[in-house]
Amino acid sequence: MLYKQLIELFDILDSASASGAQVVEYLRSIVPDCQVETYPLEGPKGHTDMVRILIPGKNGKSKGGSAKTMGILGRLGGLGARPEQLGFVSDGDGALTALAVAAKLLDMQKKGDFLEGDVFISTHVCPDAPTTPHEPVPFMNSPVETWQVNKEEVTDDLDAVLVVDTTKGNRIINHRGFAISPTVKEGYILRVSEDLLDVMISTTGRLPHVFALSQQDITPYGNGLYHLNSILQPATATKAPVVGVAVTTETTVAGCATGATHLEDLEDAGRFMLEAAKAFGNGLCSFYDEEEFGRIQKLYGSMEHFQTLGKQ
Repeated sequence: MLYKQLIELFDILDSASASGAQVVEYLRSIVPDCQVETYPLEGPKGHTDMVRILIPGKNGKSKGGSAKTMGILGRLGGLGARPEQLGFVSDGDGALTALAVAAKLLDMQKKGDFLEGDVFISTHVCPDAPTTPHEPVPFMNSPVETWQVNKEEVTDDLDAVLVVDTTKGNRIINHRGFAISPTVKEGYILRVSEDLLDVMISTTGRLPHVFALSQQDITPYGNGLYHLNSILQPATATKAPVVGVAVTTETTVAGCATGATHLEDLEDAGRFMLEAAKAFGNGLCSFYDEEEFGRIQKLYGSMEHFQTLGKQ
């Protein structure tokens, strides 16, 4: 269960003065020598605090081992939309969930449980992000550009990436809880991972939910095309397979809405990602079929141009 971590972190992040330093202090209260860092990232509309955590595994690359590394990225524009909105906004759910997973993994290590592979977790902390018009409901904007965040979060060390993001401002997925996307890799939208569906069934006790993707959704922001949201933006900056973990609702809810965070849904999504990380490090969870991916590339060629802004 991650409720304890979610409640403690919510108390930190639901503040006009929320900062990366406060998050680091909290994580170090669990494991004093944990590998966590925070630093400001300046953008065209202000700044935010990046927070990056590495949770070493027993046989992880950080210790010279061979187990694969899972990335868990909390995507958002901001935790708050001050001064327009007072309080924690729906858009902050991804950051809250990712950080709760980090805190839970540290607590597990404190109690003697170590995953096989490394887990890298990253997000950013911004209590006063701007908003932007979007249909059917307004989007949260960000003080920094997506490519800037990608540069900080997406590294060559990651063998697979889960991206958790609030995905409520749409009519694509009409379910209260969370849903996963098909696997995205090097410009291809691949089939949904059966292994991740199994993890989802096990952790929720319910039938799995998958949200649809269009080709536009996996292209970089800035090309003038429609995007569901930023959940698959990390896929534009890596060769690793990426899966979106969307926190969802039955109705369209604005990212800048306050009072719209449901801890039980975040706990489900966080527990799913934790169990996926366990299985992935043990070699028991695959995001895609490597042989089939090789064949689709042979038949249809590279799709990496969809990871770029295209012809200008």
